[in-house]
Amino acid sequence: MSDDNDKSISLPLANTEEAGGEGQPKSRDEGGDIQSEIQKEVTDHKIVLYMKGNPAQPMCGFSARAAAIIDAYGKQFHAVDILQDQEKRQGIKEFSNWPTIPQVYIDGEFVGGSDILMEMHENGELAPLVEAAFAE
Repeated sequence: MSDDNDKSISLPLANTEEAGGEGQPKSRDEGGDIQSEIQKEVTDHKIVLYMKGNPAQPMCGFSARAAAIIDAYGKQFHAVDILQDQEKRQGIKEFSNWPTIPQVYIDGEFVGGSDILMEMHENGELAPLVEAAFAE
């Protein structure tokens, strides 16, 4: 005897079709949701820093430290000021399952926050990640 509750279905991911290509994340301007927009940002940029403020004018010490560490590698990075977008401020925490800001992504992968970034920088683990992201 089968149990009707054991049935499973497979549904496509919502809001991932992009004009000109299927399965690509979309920004909210393109009709996507906040999670799709964050996925697009971390996919489209080698390094992404979600921070309070911007690199030229950080609004907290942790964000300032994270921006300075990334900047020390001399590589271009994409900074997102979460203070300008409350939906993204909450959305990034859900996306990474990490409760604090700043958050750093390198080559599409979540690295961590300011303390983890500092530790990786000091022990030499961060440099190879940064170099690998740009080695193409």
